[in-house]
Amino acid sequence: MASPFPGMDPYLEGEMWQEFHDRLANQISTQLLPRLQPKYVALLAKRYVVDRAAVGVLGLPPEQRVVYPDVHVVKIGEVAPVYTAVTPPTIELSSDMGEEVPILSLEIRDVAERRLVTVIEILSPVNKRGDGAREYLERRNDLLRTRTHLLEIDLVRRGGRIPLEGHYPVAPYYVYLSRFTNRPKTAVWAIQLRDKLPVVPVPLLPPDEDVPLDLQTAVNACFNLVGYERLLNYQEPPPPAFSEADAAWIAAQLAAFERQEQTDL
Repeated sequence: MASPFPGMDPYLEGEMWQEFHDRLANQISTQLLPRLQPKYVALLAKRYVVDRAAVGVLGLPPEQRVVYPDVHVVKIGEVAPVYTAVTPPTIELSSDMGEEVPILSLEIRDVAERRLVTVIEILSPVNKRGDGAREYLERRNDLLRTRTHLLEIDLVRRGGRIPLEGHYPVAPYYVYLSRFTNRPKTAVWAIQLRDKLPVVPVPLLPPDEDVPLDLQTAVNACFNLVGYERLLNYQEPPPPAFSEADAAWIAAQLAAFERQEQTDL
């Protein structure tokens, strides 16, 4: 079986997201590698982002944070120390140290010189909130100053969007492409819930032609391999809330999916 939805399955934005994210990066690489040969290669790159979203104060912009200096012990003269009984604490509680979230991206490099040609980012919730969002935007701005194409795939409804000038078309999902040959312009694909995911271009070094990336085929391959439809809880609506029209459409898709499952049995 496949997903009950023709495009992105909104129920993946939950406990299965990290597994799906890594699986999707692998499927995109698998799809692109034969199309890139022999001149280019698509490599998986992993980095870690500390997610401190649970600590509200750390979600503040840097200029709104309050930083307290360390307490220093200063020795003055040769005054003999005076000790008093130490009051025991009322309780010991744990500090939220944040969670290291692994993030997979794809790097397209030319084989001859190992030059970084294109970066493909699959955005995660940690990229779209708090410190993780600031870290990602800094990384993004650094890339935009180079001769590297940037393709960003945002299949997460929650969190902020990539900051661009102008008005976004309203949609739950987006794909962004910034070609170094066309900056500061960024191409935007707005993807509706009912839409299949698009086929988008992956640019290479001029004068080489783009190669196509079929995102729907990549997502379908993840479902065929893992069977997420057996693992996702389709009984409760996924957050954030949908409009009434979208909620009704989701319910109809799930009802048809359940009928099909019963028929297959």
